[in-house]
Amino acid sequence: MSASSLRHVGALLTTVFVLQFIVSLDAALLNVALPSIATDLGFTATGLQWVVTSYMLTFAGLLLLGGRLGDLFGRRVIVLTGLAIFLAASVVAAAAQSPAVLIAARATQGIAGALVAPASLALIQANLPEGRTRGRAMALWGAAGAGGGAVGVVLSGLLSDTLGWRFVLLVNVPIIVVAAVAAVRGIPRQDRAARRAPLDVPGAMLVTLGVAAIVWAVSAAGEDGWSSVRALSGFAVAILLLLAFGVVESRSAHPIMPLSHFARRTVAGANVFGFLLSAGQLAAFYFCSLFMQQVWGLEPLVAGVLFLPFCVFIVLGIVVAGRLRRRIGTRWTLAVLGVIGAAGLGWFGMMPDETSIWAGVIGPSLLGAVGIGGAMVILGSAATEGLPPTEAGVASGVLNSSRQLGGTIGLAVLVSVAAHATGTDATVAGLADGYRAALTVAALLLVAASVAAALVFPRRDRAQTRPMES
Repeated sequence: MSASSLRHVGALLTTVFVLQFIVSLDAALLNVALPSIATDLGFTATGLQWVVTSYMLTFAGLLLLGGRLGDLFGRRVIVLTGLAIFLAASVVAAAAQSPAVLIAARATQGIAGALVAPASLALIQANLPEGRTRGRAMALWGAAGAGGGAVGVVLSGLLSDTLGWRFVLLVNVPIIVVAAVAAVRGIPRQDRAARRAPLDVPGAMLVTLGVAAIVWAVSAAGEDGWSSVRALSGFAVAILLLLAFGVVESRSAHPIMPLSHFARRTVAGANVFGFLLSAGQLAAFYFCSLFMQQVWGLEPLVAGVLFLPFCVFIVLGIVVAGRLRRRIGTRWTLAVLGVIGAAGLGWFGMMPDETSIWAGVIGPSLLGAVGIGGAMVILGSAATEGLPPTEAGVASGVLNSSRQLGGTIGLAVLVSVAAHATGTDATVAGLADGYRAALTVAALLLVAASVAAALVFPRRDRAQTRPMES
């Protein structure tokens, strides 16, 4: 490979890593900072959830549209547009003086994220041939996805405890600048479909509204209960919209999400696994952070630092995933990694009442990071395997949607589990029981992901019949 080709691949890989990292980072960035935000801006107890929910609504709802726009109009222009919107929204959010301004800025960040996120995986599939280079790119993509969430919790604790919650939002700015420079250098100018097909506007509207309705219903369930009128009506509307979406896509000449993708067992399996994995992973970060602060009594700064081992062990997970996949294939690698990740979350579910760094943090972080981090590396390639480059953006958007919905629904369900386990016992011991119950259920979600991988993925695996990409 020539020097110029190496420089181009390096810029492309930098772009892939930073785009995926910033999207994963922002999903977890405000977890530890929320109490400070509520105090500073005067949020009500019910209003505070919209700092998170407003981002999830627009991000999850627009992911498929963002992926298709990149396929049709070029990922370079869509990514740069998304990064510009992300930068402006981050600055406005950091300067917000009222709840309404912060919520609107967070919703705008979600729009930007929906433009940026699908490109990270699509760039790999569309620009790098199968082999070692693509394997390394997938490893970077997986590391950015698994590590971004962990780093988000770390930075949330560090910055909110030292400089204040506004700097938690401003941390996006230098990362966005790096991403924009890399995108200009690394994304080809003509990175789009040779023939621009018409945009499936009805499909885009239906899937956006349908996914947004799911997020709305889950948020209502967490606030009012799963049997509340708001939650049930939200789920009913979501089902109707998504059924209509399926009908429209089956009849469209240029669907925004070709339903034939899911006839591929690797694509279907990757999305089911990604949904369940994120449902357990994101909730685990949330409850571990609360356990450290409210049960162990640690400051946000210390709680944030204690997530660093998880970030470090992800590197080991990437190595393990590559070697396992070469020997036993995608199907059983994901099944094994899911069980390892479940063991880690189950260990977190036995966190002692007294502070214990080795038994309560280091040990479970090792297993959790190896399982979750390794699985993230495999998911990206499985979700796009066999698809043409012109449909890589849509496939990436589908996987990101699955993961986002998994995290959203998983957190709402596990918050209910924790509340039920705690009951009326508002003591530290009662809270500890609730958090441990939620972490145990999170582990069971990863066990379910392992079972799904074993049942859905095909028995014959291309990963075992080609040179390993790691």
